[in-house]
Amino acid sequence: MKSLVIDCGATKADWYVSGGRSLRTPGFNLAHTPADTLQEILDGAAKELGSGIDSVHFYAAGLVGESPVDLGRWFPGATIEYASDMLGAARAVCGREPGIAVILGTGANTCLYDGKDISWKVNCGGFILGDEGSASVLGRLFVTDFIKGCMPASVKEAFAREFQADYPTLVHHVYGAEAPARYLGSFAPFILQRYEQEEYVKNLVDNNFRGLFERTIVQYPALPVGVVGGFGFACQEILRRIGAEYGVTFSRFLSGPIEGLIQYHAL
Repeated sequence: MKSLVIDCGATKADWYVSGGRSLRTPGFNLAHTPADTLQEILDGAAKELGSGIDSVHFYAAGLVGESPVDLGRWFPGATIEYASDMLGAARAVCGREPGIAVILGTGANTCLYDGKDISWKVNCGGFILGDEGSASVLGRLFVTDFIKGCMPASVKEAFAREFQADYPTLVHHVYGAEAPARYLGSFAPFILQRYEQEEYVKNLVDNNFRGLFERTIVQYPALPVGVVGGFGFACQEILRRIGAEYGVTFSRFLSGPIEGLIQYHAL
């Protein structure tokens, strides 16, 4: 029996076949990616992975309700499970135990997980209406302070120099260009590099995470919290410290869900 797990985000997709074969392709969002782009990615992956796959577990960004794509076209005869990336994250960090799952990358998303399925969730809201704790919200808070002059001059000058940033450029990318959340999130490494040296930066980062706990995590039952996502993984020590202020304990941190999903499906 050959099983395939697909973890697909908007940027990249990881494919893992039982026995150890893996593949990484461009990602896609089922709600937004053009059909021809989606077909090209799936055609290439299916050709690379070959035939004989008996079951597929497909976790995808943008999957709400019934899947708009039938993977049976690429993996004929296989039993196929379609699920959201949020459920994939929950299974990756919680396994078969109840818990709170948090996706913490460019954006943020959370859910209450009963050990098998998502039982409830607080709406994430996106980087304008929510997504507290995410890299994009950290970038938004930082850029707001930059354009209003509410940060130390040394930080402002270093940021302007490294990113050729000024008021018109920042406003254009946030309001007039594609993927503003990704653009704002791209400033997170610059910010985190100054976490230990700049009190301003430390307070900004800590308060961004406090927003995640105060506006989202505390609404859930007191269960262990598992975090998946590159930004959360990089900030796990900060998250543990801030989480202790709210009585939150963490079960697991993963930079991406594929490792945990392989364990969940015992491939």
